[in-house]
Amino acid sequence: MYSGAPEGRAVKVSVIIPTYNERDNLAELFERIDGALKGYNYEIIVVDDDSPDGTWEFAESLAEKYPVKVIRRTEKKGLSSAVIRGFREAAGDIFVVMDADLQHPPEVIPELLNAIEKGADVAIASRYVPGGGVKNWYWYRRLISKGAIMIGRLALPKIRDVKDPVSGFFALRREVLEGIELNPIGFKILMEILIKGRYREVREVPFTFGLRHAGESKLGTKTMVNYLKHVYRLMRWEGELDRLIKFTLVGLSGVVVNEGFLWAFVNFLGWDKILANIPATELAILNNFTWNDLWTFRDLKRKPLWRRLATFHVAALTGALVQWVIYAGLVYLGMNYLVANLIGIVVSFIVRFIVNRHVTWG
Repeated sequence: MYSGAPEGRAVKVSVIIPTYNERDNLAELFERIDGALKGYNYEIIVVDDDSPDGTWEFAESLAEKYPVKVIRRTEKKGLSSAVIRGFREAAGDIFVVMDADLQHPPEVIPELLNAIEKGADVAIASRYVPGGGVKNWYWYRRLISKGAIMIGRLALPKIRDVKDPVSGFFALRREVLEGIELNPIGFKILMEILIKGRYREVREVPFTFGLRHAGESKLGTKTMVNYLKHVYRLMRWEGELDRLIKFTLVGLSGVVVNEGFLWAFVNFLGWDKILANIPATELAILNNFTWNDLWTFRDLKRKPLWRRLATFHVAALTGALVQWVIYAGLVYLGMNYLVANLIGIVVSFIVRFIVNRHVTWG
């Protein structure tokens, strides 16, 4: 067995690597990790899902040369659950999570550790900060990646400032995970940690996402569906789904207010039907703002009342403009005007919720 752990550094690093059919990558991966972590007290934890190519067995054979611990799972499968198992088995003070396919260059690990040593609780190897990037991705792969990140950042405001919350290459202090239960779907475990973890500071370190050396890519339709399920579950956990439901109910009350006052202005006061719509709409906006301020976003009153009210009006105007543009465009393309209007309403609603959640009460 390996017995070459260095003396000096009190902090121990656990490098957690979930694997499935990665045998052909391990020799180079371990050599590069060892080179990158010279002077560190570290361990490599391989959590293998009973790979048909014998990844677990080959990893065990490398334990004579490197500080490797191998966990072979024959029942429960999946990347995120493998990482969680690695967390449980790790002896380190700092955990590093990375893939075995060499798309995550081990030479970046010291930069992640340096960010931790300088005060960060979580350090992310990021493709989307200055200096980061990807190699030879097709346009649709880039689009899927950016789209997934946009969805996550909009649906989960806690991570809106993180440029690459779906990275599979990151480091964190052990304390970040203490007392929390992780239950992610798919393999975007970092997002779960960023939502549930105990931390104060996140730093992103640029890296270039490399080319896969061997094995198969994990990206597929099932992966994308699982990602959306994961975001949905985190929205529920964070209370963002409840907030969306409240916003919807307030919006429906605004429809009642708008219609009621419009009817009263026309039938009781005899106002012009076109002009009467203006004060009726404004009263509906004030109704919606009041209930959202007192109920939907009552815990997020960080800005002065006048600024919240002004921004809410801007959101309403933006939503109305989006609705009209979509309606006009779809009608021009030949869609039934009622269907086009319904689509416009739905998109407008989403836009208004996002603007209000991230700006008015952001």
